[in-house]
Amino acid sequence: QVQLAESGGGLVQAGDSLRVSCVVSGRTLSGSVVAWFRQTPGKEREFVAAMSRTGGQTYYGDPVKGRFTISRDNGKNTVYLEMNSLKPEDTAIYYCATGSRVITSSLRSHTAYDYWGQGTPVTVST
Repeated sequence: QVQLAESGGGLVQAGDSLRVSCVVSGRTLSGSVVAWFRQTPGKEREFVAAMSRTGGQTYYGDPVKGRFTISRDNGKNTVYLEMNSLKPEDTAIYYCATGSRVITSSLRSHTAYDYWGQGTPVTVST
């Protein structure tokens, strides 16, 4: 059984940094596309960042480009999202995701992913 568990969310001030983590069990991260999405009430899940199967390429949503960094530790089966220069509009629940059928052309779509964590909330105050 594949399980993803996010942690590290919290309340920070605008301009602060925060790192959220996602531990994956039941499936090896090596060779899998991994991604972060975020969601606020009443809105569709928004693409934040993704990393290719080999880890050699990263992709970012326009609102976070230059501020957020996705990384992974295959040995720990863990994905990270380093968030810098946080803004109030970054406030959301952050979810990690992975799947076996994700391809480059679909990795920005939440429908491409099979496995999701329960999410970790990030709140950025002014």
